[in-house]
Amino acid sequence: QVKLQFESRVNKTCEIFKAVVYRTQVVAGINYFIKVQDSDDTYVHLRVFVGLPSENDCPGLVSFQTGKTRDDPLTYF
Repeated sequence: QVKLQFESRVNKTCEIFKAVVYRTQVVAGINYFIKVQDSDDTYVHLRVFVGLPSENDCPGLVSFQTGKTRDDPLTYF
């Protein structure tokens, strides 16, 4: 659901956009840290926030890190 948000921020279209691994952090909702393959050999790390169910928020792309590799650890950012 955040692919379009990411593509608009980096001004490119991703043919591949496959989540490889994720972690969560409970706050006033949930932060998802997601490692996504965006081309054959490059990855991005996304931080996506989903609010509490009572807020009916859609997932929102909070921040991202580009230029990652498959072996880069997925950490808080």
